[in-house]
Amino acid sequence: MEAAYIHIPFCEHICYYCDFNKVFLKGQPVDEYLEMLIREMKIKTEQNPPGQIQTIFVGGGTPTTLNAAQLEVLCKGIREYLPLQEGEFTFEANPSDLSDEQLHVLKDYGVNRLSFGVQSFNDELLKKIGRTHRAADVFSTLKKAEKAGFDNISIDLIYSLPGQTEDDFRNTLKTALELGLPHYSSYSLIVEPKTIFFNLQRKGKLSLPTEDSEANMYSLLMNEMEKAGYHQYEISNFAKPGFESRHNLVYWNNEEYFGFGAGAHGYINGVRGSNYGPLKKYMDPLKNWELPVQEEHLLTKKEKMEEELFLGLRKNEGVSMTRFKEKFNEQLITIFNNPIQDLNGRGLIEISGDRVRLSKKGRFLGNEVFEAFLIV
Repeated sequence: MEAAYIHIPFCEHICYYCDFNKVFLKGQPVDEYLEMLIREMKIKTEQNPPGQIQTIFVGGGTPTTLNAAQLEVLCKGIREYLPLQEGEFTFEANPSDLSDEQLHVLKDYGVNRLSFGVQSFNDELLKKIGRTHRAADVFSTLKKAEKAGFDNISIDLIYSLPGQTEDDFRNTLKTALELGLPHYSSYSLIVEPKTIFFNLQRKGKLSLPTEDSEANMYSLLMNEMEKAGYHQYEISNFAKPGFESRHNLVYWNNEEYFGFGAGAHGYINGVRGSNYGPLKKYMDPLKNWELPVQEEHLLTKKEKMEEELFLGLRKNEGVSMTRFKEKFNEQLITIFNNPIQDLNGRGLIEISGDRVRLSKKGRFLGNEVFEAFLIV
């Protein structure tokens, strides 16, 4: 086990599109949660001793809702149970709530990558989607982070937002690229159940761009990133050479990882598992030194092979047939002959040397391609 995801579910404010496991910070047992989270790390790493940890990702929620003292408790616990020396240690952060003191704690404990949820540089749109920061906060926080010594910084952008035009997204991209950061992620809005946007959509009160407009925004994203010298290494991710997200590549390479925290998912010894999401349900078993497992599923060989394809095809380099043979002792081209012939004929994938990968056309229809590899 060389990777770990850690979930901090607290938020000062709930964004209208977010369906991640989260709770309002006010009145929550934050210190007790951190104690139980660290206890989960202790139990799991004793049961499954990690190798040299290569990547740690702390996400949420909003990890930077923790104050400096709480961040120190968390980082100290991480350092005790997850031995990371030269790897990638990422914290998600909100542009409006990161203080110099918090930055210094993160730096002192070896955090070397920050990922900011920026979403847009249009203040009106930010208000519309329930974000509390404004564009000015992004600029000032990035300056603070760089001053504190962080040079590996990523920002997230969302397109196809309610009322968003293609010109607006073009302007957001222009502003983002002028920052010259090493990494950008950009996703189209998906209206998920149990979100404010979902409720508005059900009432007919959510006006979204057309599918054509969304496709134009994605095309613009790919073209502008390429022009600016960023390599698209995954459907939604762009980086300067050497700054790809090593942690996310663990997922897309279908490798195993620890998942710690309320609602966190993990993949250990061929078993995909998830923790209880509600704080009480998560913490109560841990008080008795028991793991808060909600669900576990031992993957069959067939399921592992399917995942290898629909996760690996997210990467622009696609899936290696040699690696597939090494992992499963099966020929990829034989197991998935029918979908490969069909998708190749429709121009949605291409076979180049050792690799099967999405074509440029296929990137626009990724989900359709991935579903084709679920063996009936």
